[in-house]
Amino acid sequence: MNIGRCSGILLHLTSLPGEFGIGDLGPESRNFVDFLFESGQKLWCVLPLGPTGEENSPYQSRSAFAGNPLLLSPRLLVQEGYLSSKDLKPMPPFPTSHIAFRTVRRYKEALFQNAFRNFSETKQSRAFERKHAYWLDSYALFMALHEANGGIPWTDFAPDRKPSPQRVRYHKFLQYEFFRQWQALREYCSTRGIAIMGDMPFYLEHNSADVWSNPSLFDLRKDGTPRTVGGVPPDYFSADGQLWGTPTYRWDRMQENHYEWWIRRLKSTLDVVDLLRLDHFRGFEAFWSVSTNQLTARKGRWVQGPGLHFFEAVRKQLGPLQIVAENLGTITPGVEELRQRCGFPGMAVLQFGFDEEGTHRPPHYVPHQVCFTGTHDNDTTVGWWRQLQHAAQKRGHRTDRDTVQRVKSYLQLDCQPIHWAFIQAIQSSIANIAIVPMQDVLGFDSSARMNMPGRAKGNWRWRLEPHHLSATLRQRLRQLTTVTGRFPTST
Repeated sequence: MNIGRCSGILLHLTSLPGEFGIGDLGPESRNFVDFLFESGQKLWCVLPLGPTGEENSPYQSRSAFAGNPLLLSPRLLVQEGYLSSKDLKPMPPFPTSHIAFRTVRRYKEALFQNAFRNFSETKQSRAFERKHAYWLDSYALFMALHEANGGIPWTDFAPDRKPSPQRVRYHKFLQYEFFRQWQALREYCSTRGIAIMGDMPFYLEHNSADVWSNPSLFDLRKDGTPRTVGGVPPDYFSADGQLWGTPTYRWDRMQENHYEWWIRRLKSTLDVVDLLRLDHFRGFEAFWSVSTNQLTARKGRWVQGPGLHFFEAVRKQLGPLQIVAENLGTITPGVEELRQRCGFPGMAVLQFGFDEEGTHRPPHYVPHQVCFTGTHDNDTTVGWWRQLQHAAQKRGHRTDRDTVQRVKSYLQLDCQPIHWAFIQAIQSSIANIAIVPMQDVLGFDSSARMNMPGRAKGNWRWRLEPHHLSATLRQRLRQLTTVTGRFPTST
C-alpha cells in the first residue's frame, strides 16, 4: 500500500470515549474515523491489539494472534442479536477520563457470557475457526485452562483441573466476534480514506498461549520458567534499564523451523492493518538478555539476533512488507544497516531532538521516515516541556538549560504553544509520515500520559472525552495538514 506523504494521529482504541468504561470497536470508533477524515488525516496509529495481562499493557499479550475481548462493542453485540438493550443495564458508574480496568472486566465479562448463551454456530463462524485453527485452538484451550486454574502461571497448572468444552468454545466465540467487529471498522476506515498503522510487540508475556503451546521456541528451564528475560540497559527512560520479564527467543530453534511461527505471526497482523510498526526492531539484530536472578536490567548482555536472514525468509513467504522499524534507544550501526538493507523506514521523535547531536530534529529527517512529536512511552509534549523548564531552573542543570534554549531557538516559541510548535515542526518536515499523539493535539499535560516505562502499575488508563473533538480543532488540523502538503489527494 502506497500511503505517500501524509499525517495521522496516535490514539489507542482503549482511549476512545464511550459508555462502557473503555474505548471499543463500536460507534465511537467510527466517530473518531470521521474526525480523522474531517481533519485531513490519512493514518490512524493504534497500539497492539492483543489480549492483555494483569497490568493491561498492550505490549505484554496473552497471544501473538488473538484480539483483546475488552475492545468488543456491547452495542454491536446488541445489533447481532446476542444481547438486548436491557442486558446492558444497570451499568457501573464508569469514569470518563480514565479506565477502571477491574470494573470494566467484571461488567463486560458478564455481558459476554450472556451473549455467548445466545450464540449459535454459523457457516461464517465455522469458516473462521478453520482458517485460524493454527492459533485459535491452542489459545482458546489456554485461556480456559488459565481460568480453571485461577489465573496462575501455566507452569503451575494442576493436571486434574480441566476446563469444560463450553469454556473453550466461549473463547473462540469472543475471537470470532472481535475479528468480525474489527473487519467492519477497517471497512469503514476504507470508505473514509483512512489507513490503520498497527503495532507489534517484540516479545510476549510468559503466561501466554504461545509460550505455553510452543515452549521450545523460548529460553525456558525444564520446568517452563524463563531462564532469561528481555529488556533494555539503562536509557533515557530509566537509570536501571527496563526489565520486561518476557522470555527471550531461541532463534536457533526458530531458524530450524524456517521461522514458521514468526511468519504466521507477521502475516496474521499484516492481514488486519495497512502498515505495521515493529516495536524494538533492534532486537532482531541483537537483544538485551538478562538472567532471571537479576532484580534490574543493568547486568545483562547483548545476544545476536536473527538479522537479515530472518527478514529474507519472511519476504520470501509474504512478499513486500509494509513495515516501520522502531529504531529508538541504543541503536548501533549494525541495527541501522539491517534496517536499511530491509528497506524499512525508521522513526524520529521530536522530544529526543534537542540534545547536542539533534538527530531527531527535522533538519536531519529523510523522506523515507516516520516522525512523531512523542510516542506512547513519552510524556505529553506539554508535560515534557514543563518538566524540562523546571529542571533548567534548578542550580547545576546546565544541560537542561542548554536544551531549553535550543528548543526556543529552533521553534521560535513566542508565537504559539509548545504542542502546536511541535506539531507544525514535524508536519513541515521532509519525512513522508508525521504522527501526533492525540494528547499532543489537545495540548494536555502529564496527567494524560499513556505509559511511563519502568513503572509496572497505573499505565494505559487515559481516555478521550467526546467534547475534546471540537469543530475548531478539526479545522485547525485540516488547515495545517493542507499547507504542509499532507492533505490526502483523494478523500
